Amino acid sequence: MRLFLALMIFGTFGIFVLTEGCNSAHSDENTSAMSYPKPQYKLDRQQTHNKWSSKIPPVLTVKSGAVIEVQTEDAADEQLSVNSVAADVPNVKFEPIHPLTGPVYVEGAEPGDILQVKLHKVEIGDWGWVGIFPGFGYLADEFTEPYLKTFKFNKNDKVAPFTETINIPLRPFPGVMGVAPATEEMLSTIPPRENGGNMDNPYHTEGTTLYFPVFVEGALFSIGDAHAAQGMGEVCGTAIEAPMRIVYELNVIKGMRPIQEPQYETDDYYAVSGFATTLDEAAKKATRYMVDYLEAEHNLTRNEAYVLCSLAGDLKIAEVVDVPHVLVSMHMSKKVLGM
Repeated sequence: MRLFLALMIFGTFGIFVLTEGCNSAHSDENTSAMSYPKPQYKLDRQQTHNKWSSKIPPVLTVKSGAVIEVQTEDAADEQLSVNSVAADVPNVKFEPIHPLTGPVYVEGAEPGDILQVKLHKVEIGDWGWVGIFPGFGYLADEFTEPYLKTFKFNKNDKVAPFTETINIPLRPFPGVMGVAPATEEMLSTIPPRENGGNMDNPYHTEGTTLYFPVFVEGALFSIGDAHAAQGMGEVCGTAIEAPMRIVYELNVIKGMRPIQEPQYETDDYYAVSGFATTLDEAAKKATRYMVDYLEAEHNLTRNEAYVLCSLAGDLKIAEVVDVPHVLVSMHMSKKVLGM
């Protein structure tokens, strides 16, 4: 059973509204050549910010159901290039890190609602990089020298050559997605929070549907920090950081059971996630959230839901490096649930 129950759109005021009649906002792509909805709006790499706050004004206002194409910049915001070397790593400043395309104001979104985000297309750009930044990473005390490796890509590439014999499968996904938190403070994008943010979850790939709790009017959704490939944990602190083209759809869901943190699903599984300052607490939160889901959506008692988590739930470490928080998810097979 998908979380999507009903969409109710209510008019509200944004900074400005772009309608389907605005030619400059339309995608030029041929609908018949795509297996996903035609984008109605476009945002480029200059329409970005790199903090989380309810005070950041939207760059676009849309109705629920809008399909948006965005260009995202690499995580270092062009401080590195395909020709950069390890000696350039110490010169990278953290202040510009995580340029996020947005925010997008969604009419009708109010605190207590759910913002559904469907990732229709995630397309790699022409290059990417991975590096070791001294002082950052899961084994920062052991790896103290800068390192950098860059890659050249074509949009149809399936692997990244790592050595002459090792190829990394490309599974592009946005590392950062989220809505604005209920604060006027300008928060760092580095750690994940209840609004989403820097979740760095490799399962958030094309075809995934995500659910975010809404904390402020309009939701104010942003996306960026795209990764061409990343293992669970992102242990060295970086993935293959790369600019990308992403097409996503935003829907406001009202009257749904409340969720505390982002959840997501595909055709194969439903998943929850929990952040905390320790893996132990993050794993406990993810387990509780899955119990909540099973109890509410599948008519199980709380005891039955807890036992099912033990029998069929899969805990996964999404990332361990975005201090002070780590992120753990739990997946539950839809086949097990009879869906």
